[in-house]
Amino acid sequence: MARYVPDPAQRVTVFLGEAGCGKSELAVQWAPTAAERGRDVHFFDLDQTKPLLRSRDAAALLEGAGVSVHFEQQCADAPTQVGGLVPLLLDKSKSVILDVGGNDTGARLIGGYAHLLKSADAWFVVNPYRPWSGTVEHIDGTLSAVLKAARLGLPRFLLNPTLGIGTTAEEFLVGVEQGLRLLTPYVKVEAAAVSETLLPEVEGRTELPLLPLLGVVPLQLLAYYIALQRGCDIDKPRNLAKSVTVE
Repeated sequence: MARYVPDPAQRVTVFLGEAGCGKSELAVQWAPTAAERGRDVHFFDLDQTKPLLRSRDAAALLEGAGVSVHFEQQCADAPTQVGGLVPLLLDKSKSVILDVGGNDTGARLIGGYAHLLKSADAWFVVNPYRPWSGTVEHIDGTLSAVLKAARLGLPRFLLNPTLGIGTTAEEFLVGVEQGLRLLTPYVKVEAAAVSETLLPEVEGRTELPLLPLLGVVPLQLLAYYIALQRGCDIDKPRNLAKSVTVE
């Protein structure tokens, strides 16, 4: 099947979804692609719900690709809205990418901009391997809460079937099948994101268009070592209670 190519005509792109679904990796991948087309791209890290893997940690990588990065340092108990968004949303010469925090908690930060995001290209990212994305009921509950908080209409759907750096080709394909089984009776799935290291093994083995992710492994490793330097316990992330509920 053909690879998925983002629509160059779309000026504003929004990434939504459950916490931990891979929105940040996808957003970081998306931005340099837009910059390569000669667009003036502005990347907003609006995730104020988690302290570890955040797209702002890849700011140097993005800026090196010609992308302007906007974020605030505050997180969780002291969320601060990122400034400068409204003028860029109104300026039709700019491209804007919004990496929104997980769940409805994170989505509330863009609810006030809903009137400026009516024509935005909104994506809802689903990782079928996440416990909270294992059933239609869970996905529908998260989707409904996120869209209500963000005050947006129905988004497009993108699968991100990954178990992390060690995901195999077979695990990716099983995840694609599971995601399609859950979603296609109700909505159209546009594409599946896949690491470039797995792409040669899975290309042609699914009918779903594939979106190669060139930077997933480096970003995951970057987040891992940043967390270590901060003295965090990698296996026990903190301050996630507001955005993640484990059953």
